[in-house]
Amino acid sequence: MKRPYVLIVSEVTIDGKLTLAKGVSSKEIMKLMDEEANRYLHQIRAECDGIMVGANTVRIDNPNLTVRYVKGKNPTRIIPASTGDIPLDANVLNTDVAPTVIAVSRKVPAERLEKLKERGAQVVVAGDERVDFVELLPKLYEMGIKKLMVEGGSKVNWELIKNDLVDEIRLIHLPVVVGGDDVPSLVSGEGFKTLEAVKRFKIKRVFQCGNQVITEYEKS
Repeated sequence: MKRPYVLIVSEVTIDGKLTLAKGVSSKEIMKLMDEEANRYLHQIRAECDGIMVGANTVRIDNPNLTVRYVKGKNPTRIIPASTGDIPLDANVLNTDVAPTVIAVSRKVPAERLEKLKERGAQVVVAGDERVDFVELLPKLYEMGIKKLMVEGGSKVNWELIKNDLVDEIRLIHLPVVVGGDDVPSLVSGEGFKTLEAVKRFKIKRVFQCGNQVITEYEKS
């Protein structure tokens, strides 16, 4: 199967959290990232053909997903949204700054698809009830997305890792502890539950970047 090289990149706290609390934008905790860490993150964006975040991240964070801290071309924004439920005023639908692909399931009403297309998004159908990432990634490859950066959230990360679609993981470790039983972590889902089932990665590189530690892992 020809598919993009998939790279998950995320900031995480010491205790593995992505936000300060459930439903709170990750932009809040990302304020702790210094300029060096932001340059690291945006350099990866500039090197990728596409950047993916889930629909829930779009609803909560309303990100632009553009390159700002370094020079480079904005990647194509790719948003898996099984029901097409993306706010029509979302920043990712400003296609003047970068192309946007909305991946949907076959159950999305035609009128919803038309509204997304009217905003300039390209719509890709993959999956019957929910977006099927195994079906989606080859379609993205055919569209010229050879290297795909994934910035979350935890549900998207789970779907990709569960289906053996992740080649590399890079984490920006913020030196804070958040706590909380229901605060999102890097990966959610039902989990693998046994040592035999867990997905294994090997350490590629570890280094300090400003006041953060970066860990890079590749599929073993």
